[in-house]
Amino acid sequence: MSALLALLLGSAAAPAPAPAMVVIDEAATVREEAPPHGAIGLSTAWRISDAAPAPRSFEFRKRALHVGAAIGVHPIAHDEIYYVVSGTGVVHSDGEEKELKPGMAAWLYTGAKVGIRQTGSEPLVLIVAYPNAPKDGQ
Repeated sequence: MSALLALLLGSAAAPAPAPAMVVIDEAATVREEAPPHGAIGLSTAWRISDAAPAPRSFEFRKRALHVGAAIGVHPIAHDEIYYVVSGTGVVHSDGEEKELKPGMAAWLYTGAKVGIRQTGSEPLVLIVAYPNAPKDGQ
């Protein structure tokens, strides 16, 4: 049935196609908040992927952990990446800890208990990326 005929007959229209691209300015996504998983200290969060239209298959965020702040240890149900843009920190995964500095990435695996804390005199700025849980039927 043609789209015109479907329109004339009152059938539900096909869903709009997904956009080919979305460009998001991080400045439009910034907010000050306690870090997740324990609210340890203060952070600046750029919730970049929140500005992408649904559905989206993964999260992409930037976070600055202010001096003394941390993302508390928590279990993850997916792989997760912490990439250090600036500052220094210590990443935790299942009892193991490693120091991180700019240009380093910690790849954290499904099922681990993970977290990260800021060290040093300047904020720890991270890119955090992880997949979303599949929606029913996918």
